[in-house]
Amino acid sequence: MKRVFNSTITCEQDFRNRRKIITGALSAAVAVACSSHALADTSDVVEPLEPTPLETINSYNNYYEFGYAKSDPSDADKTLITSPWTVEIAGEGADKKGLYDLADIYGEFAIESHVRRFRCVEAWATVIPWNGIPLSKLIASAQPNSRAKYVRFITANNATQMPNADWAGGPYTEGLTIAEAMNPLALLAAGIYDEPLEQQTGAPIRLVLPWKYGFKYAKSIVRIELVEQMPKTTWWQQNPREYGFYANVSPSHDHPRWSQKSERVIGEYGRQRTQFYNGYENEVAHLYGALSDRQYFY
Repeated sequence: MKRVFNSTITCEQDFRNRRKIITGALSAAVAVACSSHALADTSDVVEPLEPTPLETINSYNNYYEFGYAKSDPSDADKTLITSPWTVEIAGEGADKKGLYDLADIYGEFAIESHVRRFRCVEAWATVIPWNGIPLSKLIASAQPNSRAKYVRFITANNATQMPNADWAGGPYTEGLTIAEAMNPLALLAAGIYDEPLEQQTGAPIRLVLPWKYGFKYAKSIVRIELVEQMPKTTWWQQNPREYGFYANVSPSHDHPRWSQKSERVIGEYGRQRTQFYNGYENEVAHLYGALSDRQYFY
């Protein structure tokens, strides 16, 4: 089993078929950046994270608006219109509210590239090379005030473009504390492997929170609210016994129906040990209480 050494750099220029993201919604070229994360075993022999192949990432998805099986989202007709696309910034905690075209957002902020581990609450994992902008930059541009304690994310909910749009009884919603949203690991992603996000991977803009379980990664975001009260999120409302607000990765807090001590790596054989905060403990542990406190880990 290998663990993480965050001091070792894995350069994005090693990706296969280096390209730029060019779509109607993205007016800025992708900025070449390097991740600050790598894997190493207990003998301190360091090796870079090996990204999961793009074909695998694009064909194994949870996106219930397009079906419940892992292959349903990629097999679904490409009906979601992602350009033009706007994101509304709102809430009592934002002094600068507004409706922004996604192309303008990407024109203002440089797109970065980062290789991050992805961990689903269902105990499977991948490694994904994301392209996007730090969430903190967009939050800062909204000029948060003293009432900005939390950030609420609302996703697209269009029955004419999403065959299973109403599975949750309304739009999918997620939330973070303001401190989580301002953490450097939090990303608003526009692409994978320097290719635009596809419908099944959350096009055209989605959350990336590598220390949390995947259901926190809101897809196809249309509204971001800075609010004073902790938002009730979709899975937390659907099943509060099994899914909480924080949902940080932990090997010590099992899901009520399965173990979280290990994870299956998609496209590989066998299982590997789950790490606290998915290996990003040094970057985020200070945001939370004791490792023994379940409220932070489901």
